[in-house]
Amino acid sequence: MLNRVSKPFVRLVERYLPDPYIFVLLLTLAAFIAAMVVEGQSPAAVVTMWGEGFWNLLTFSMQMLLVLVTGFMLANTPLVKGMLDRLATLARSPGQAILLVTFVALAASWINWGFGLVVGALFAKALARRIQVHYPLLVASAYSGFVVWHAGLAGSIPLTIATEGHFSQDMIGIIGTDQTIFAFFNLAIVIALFLVVPLVNRLMLPPKEESTFVDPKNLEEAYEGDPEITRPAEHLENSRVLAWLVGFSGLAFLFQYFVKGGGLNLNIVNFMFLFLAIVLHQTPRRLLNSLNEAIKGGAGIAIQFPFYAGIMAVMIQSGLAATISSGFASIATERSLPFWSFISAGLVNIFVPSGGGQWAVQAPVMIPAAQALGAEIPRVAMAVAWGDAWTNLLQPFWALPVLAIAGLKAKDIMGYCLVLLFITGGIISLGLTFL
Repeated sequence: MLNRVSKPFVRLVERYLPDPYIFVLLLTLAAFIAAMVVEGQSPAAVVTMWGEGFWNLLTFSMQMLLVLVTGFMLANTPLVKGMLDRLATLARSPGQAILLVTFVALAASWINWGFGLVVGALFAKALARRIQVHYPLLVASAYSGFVVWHAGLAGSIPLTIATEGHFSQDMIGIIGTDQTIFAFFNLAIVIALFLVVPLVNRLMLPPKEESTFVDPKNLEEAYEGDPEITRPAEHLENSRVLAWLVGFSGLAFLFQYFVKGGGLNLNIVNFMFLFLAIVLHQTPRRLLNSLNEAIKGGAGIAIQFPFYAGIMAVMIQSGLAATISSGFASIATERSLPFWSFISAGLVNIFVPSGGGQWAVQAPVMIPAAQALGAEIPRVAMAVAWGDAWTNLLQPFWALPVLAIAGLKAKDIMGYCLVLLFITGGIISLGLTFL
């Protein structure tokens, strides 16, 4: 039944969803118009906000580009490719491949969102090299695991409010992760999604005659072997000693970092991917060959993220994001505030796809509303976190690394993600409201 239900959504998205670059241009214009119409901002003021904020995500843009590049290079090492291929042997049929890639992506995303994006995409390719399975749904399944990231160990909102000195500490104090990430209601939602999302993806699998397969040869990264050394500098390029001295130094730092109690964050994930790749590629030349392949998929990230930074600046500085949040909070009750916080966060996330940035926008509205209504502040905070993660199934911003690794376009997977958007939205809403 779900296969039949998904077909209209898949056709709709394939026909009308533009390239993510066009999508971000349309969102830019929508933010301009909304800021002028709703907030009464002048065109000149809106353009100033946009232009001044355009480069505010340069650090984050580089981090995301490195998620793609370092993850690709690590997966391109013989050891990791072999591990992924061995794990892929657990799937003996297309249906099992869909279930397995979804579960792995969910688990990896709950640990760390950057880790989940790369692992899911790379594992999908490993499965496609072994099994004839509908490739767009396989990649969509890998991306669908991302829906749990903000309720996991790297969730920026729960970690922010658990950190001494956070910007809203004078209003709510320090809220430990036992009340957010590890609270019963949150864990129950996560467990429900671990059960439902793989099943939904499996039920959307089309019959073989309607499936789109990919040639396994197109998923292989060619290895041409080490070149013949003809000049002194090439001895350094092919030196295992040089690579290992630097590579094991990086791994030594990671060992010390984790022994001292350090946790996973985006910089640490990228650092780990990079230095593991340096060691496992064995020579600088092999790493550089892999880098040349990896960087080809980074164009979308490099050009689109600055536009989202500009949109974020317009949404925040014009007051539009706060107006959206206030509008939903004004119709809420003590019981329904988490639900409306979730919905408003999902809407804001389409324009401001950044968990930490979104909490900075919505906290000044949602916290006073929760205090006035007597609602649970940890639950409201997690509702904003879930809303931020939820509409990533619609917003192609975060799918760019996955699509670059898999070699697909947003329109190929977003129809399936749209079905999941409705189903997961219902599960999350019920959990936030009634558990």
